[in-house]
Amino acid sequence: MDKEYDFIVVGGGSAGCVVASRLSEDAGSRVLLVEFGKKNDGPLVRWPAGYAKLQGPTFRYEWETVPQTALNNRRMLFPQGKVLGGGSSVNSMVYIRGNRRDYDQWRDLGNEGWGYDDLLPYFRKSEDNERYLDDYHGQGGPLGVSDQRSPIDLTRVYIRAAQQAGYPYNTDFNGAQQHGVGYYQVTQRAARRSSAAQAFIYPNANRKNLTVQTEARVLRVFVENGRARGIEVAMKGQTSRIEARSEVILCAGAINSPKILLLSGVGPAAELKRAGVRAVHDLPGVGKNLQDHLDVYCCASLKEPVSYNGHDKGPMAAWHTLQFLAFGTGPLTSNVCEGGGFVSTEGNADWPDIQMHFLPAYVIDHGRVQVKGHGMTLNTAYLRPESRGEVMLASADPADEPIIDPKYMTHQRDWAHTVNGFKIAREILSQPAFAKIYKAEHLPGAQRTSEEDLRAYVREWSKTDFHPAGTCKMGSDEMAVVDTDLKVRGIEGLRVIDASIMPTLVSGNTNAPSIMIGERGADAVKGRKLPRQRTLAGQMQQKYPGRTAT
Repeated sequence: MDKEYDFIVVGGGSAGCVVASRLSEDAGSRVLLVEFGKKNDGPLVRWPAGYAKLQGPTFRYEWETVPQTALNNRRMLFPQGKVLGGGSSVNSMVYIRGNRRDYDQWRDLGNEGWGYDDLLPYFRKSEDNERYLDDYHGQGGPLGVSDQRSPIDLTRVYIRAAQQAGYPYNTDFNGAQQHGVGYYQVTQRAARRSSAAQAFIYPNANRKNLTVQTEARVLRVFVENGRARGIEVAMKGQTSRIEARSEVILCAGAINSPKILLLSGVGPAAELKRAGVRAVHDLPGVGKNLQDHLDVYCCASLKEPVSYNGHDKGPMAAWHTLQFLAFGTGPLTSNVCEGGGFVSTEGNADWPDIQMHFLPAYVIDHGRVQVKGHGMTLNTAYLRPESRGEVMLASADPADEPIIDPKYMTHQRDWAHTVNGFKIAREILSQPAFAKIYKAEHLPGAQRTSEEDLRAYVREWSKTDFHPAGTCKMGSDEMAVVDTDLKVRGIEGLRVIDASIMPTLVSGNTNAPSIMIGERGADAVKGRKLPRQRTLAGQMQQKYPGRTAT
């Protein structure tokens, strides 16, 4: 690692890998990518089913929130990726972009150039979709997107049950319509995980103008005379200063990007003073506007051995490993969360407000609660929560964990949507398609039926859906942190390019949107953007037919 680069990219996650890769396409620009986690391209990361074994501090920050006042004062697990590739290396690989209206809402809030038609070309630019080539999807990009090789039959039963409950089958949640149920496409290529690191960094490791430094903690950004000059970084017990000739770009995610800004003296002046940090630039929105999806799960026990429970043990595990290595099929190709869908509690099919993730196994409290036997889990999350939280410094010490307060369920409107979403899950699991295998509701239990029962269950058992966003929001109001070119307001040579810039949370998983933000942000740095692409609802052509529901 040298002492000076043109661009310093802080954070090698979903967005940061994209930014570093795209900026280093210019052979005349020297780019440094700094990541706190390790490089890891081993089986646990590359083999899709390894997702279930990636829990814990090796690959993730195992943060906890402050006590959540609306959720029985629980301190809730709040993990984030800590490995090259970030969340894209440890997530369930679900490829969901969100809803057209999410991005049009960003545009209507004053963020010109961030509507759906503006951003669709960037989704397509990244994508190498094995099934689709149409107005909505691309091929030939770095990011592998595919159908799942060997989904378990129980997922098909879930989809049939959802159809029996009145929800239409959808072959493409990222196409003309998001509404409906079906199989998720995943970020995989040839039955292996396609993380942002695997897609954008490892293939370009021989670029002489790209340096990737892992296991290095960025302590702060140096801001002098209103301009970002570089970073202070700690590595192997040594602290050094690295200069940026052009820009410092924060891509450290919705928790660490605001944390680094605050440690650098950029943020609410009064909070900085309390934390013992000298204020360089009073920017009140840094760390505010934290949004996340809150998961509520309905778990049921099954009469027959039709789930994934037990597939990772004994002779069965050995057979599945052979099946995977020899043929690229079988349970090890599964992301566990194979199916799901988007529905509305308000009858608005154009902009669903509930997302479902179906898991053909018991998955309770992030897998920390073990249950014997076979079961299934249907998660629901309200997609547009109005509760807003914050990220703050515990102290001026960069090694201290940040204070994370999502303020889950503190807005009363969130309660009705969340409970109604759970009722939809329970309705689906009670359909005839499950009759032969359904044994009993494990959580919350069939006896809990009243509105207050269900609210109490949410307070007891809900969990993060791993989708924090919004803490360095884009906009022009007094709480905005970045402008539409993702430049930090009031500081030259400093940008934020990751999920923290979202003004409002997207309706779905955040990995694909973060990669898009990386593409759009890299073009902003280069001073260019792709032309808008107009699409017509219902206009979709498949390269070959997708999987059917029955």
